[in-house]
Amino acid sequence: MRDSSESDPQGIPVRAKLTRRPLGILSTLRAARRNVLEIVPELATRQPMITGRTVRRWHMIMHPRALRRVLRDNVGNYPRSVTSKRILEPGVGHSLFLAEGAEWRWQRRTAAPIFSQRNLVSLAPVMRQAARRSADRIAAHSGSVTDLYAEMVAVTFDIICSVTLAGGGSFDRDVVHNAINGYLKTVARLSILDIFGAPRWVPRPETLIHPNAARRLHRIADAVVRQRAAEGADTADLLDLLIGSTDPETGRRMNQVELRDNLLAFIVAGHETTALALAWTLYLLAFDPDAQERARAEVFRVLRTSDTAGPEHLDALPYTRAVIEEAMRLYPPAAFIARTAEGPDRLCGRVIERGETVMLPIYALHRHRLWWEEPDAFRPERFLNARPDRFTYLPFADGPRICIGAGFAMMEAQIVLATLLRRFRFESVGHTPEPLLVITLRPGGGVRLKVSELGPGAESLAA
Repeated sequence: MRDSSESDPQGIPVRAKLTRRPLGILSTLRAARRNVLEIVPELATRQPMITGRTVRRWHMIMHPRALRRVLRDNVGNYPRSVTSKRILEPGVGHSLFLAEGAEWRWQRRTAAPIFSQRNLVSLAPVMRQAARRSADRIAAHSGSVTDLYAEMVAVTFDIICSVTLAGGGSFDRDVVHNAINGYLKTVARLSILDIFGAPRWVPRPETLIHPNAARRLHRIADAVVRQRAAEGADTADLLDLLIGSTDPETGRRMNQVELRDNLLAFIVAGHETTALALAWTLYLLAFDPDAQERARAEVFRVLRTSDTAGPEHLDALPYTRAVIEEAMRLYPPAAFIARTAEGPDRLCGRVIERGETVMLPIYALHRHRLWWEEPDAFRPERFLNARPDRFTYLPFADGPRICIGAGFAMMEAQIVLATLLRRFRFESVGHTPEPLLVITLRPGGGVRLKVSELGPGAESLAA
């Protein structure tokens, strides 16, 4: 695999190699299929806006005021790009994740109560149990090197499946996970037809070669929804809440297809992004042992005799949260967002024409020289005393379409991380993951760390 990352011996964690030269059509396609970050100019970390042309004119936006306009003030003019919809729609259909306009608004109104703080707290025991199971699995590798990325995928998938189907029904988690990975590796790839702006209805080679990648996911989810409709739930879970939710304005409920699509969207988006945040966090804590020890001392002080964190602990773990937030700054799971302008507009004083692509390179924004001091350095402290400008830090996007599961993700990440820090020490073994963006920002090659289970007396040492 071609290495598209770089690390700095002066104490800077691994960075993606952003391009320093203009790319033509074929080089753009090759780079985007290998690693979308390779099409982002290094200049995007220094300028507020970049405009270019690869068949059609495009714009990359890094200025907070322009980002606010795209994501909030004029959000209706900037739906998801045609390419984004073409890639994601076969998997998650017209779910909340992809719907636009009135269709999106009613789904958002319907689903929003599911992610209320009250419901999140009720899901915390499931997160704690999964975190404990993860710690037990990791303990089997104590003293050796293991891939923590694979384990973070396992624990977050365990959590999302458990909170989704706690009330009854099941599916083979390995089959679902393999189906998701198969879809992401085949259909969810940029095509030369996307570069030339071909309509979505024109079949892409990937779809023709792998026609069953998305259908497999649909069959599994359809069966679960039908089973729940027939048998009901033993206890309230995410699927039960989704089935029972109504639009407060119209009373409309989701039909079978809408339930299926949203179930898949929650499962796909609800585990991988958090797994990525946790995996990159563990890489950074192994990279910076002092930060790891500071976080561990906080965890010991707050959890005391408890072996897992709960909602009641999270406010007292500000540094642990800051570590996760800084990891999502350096390695945002959703590192690149694309929109298509439906009408003319003006951003940073530049005219935007109808049909042009507006790209939000979140990876570059989070490392921008104008908005961040030491932008490539790992500094959790920057999130402790003062919050960054809202539109310079967008791990969950912003505006009306801010990630509906952001609170769920942060609670889950804090519970899992605190549980693992209380029990293990993570050490670098010289392996450096590659920041690899296809749809999400994955650690290419995994996060391989030496894991050591803490012995008796670790709490007093940490104090």
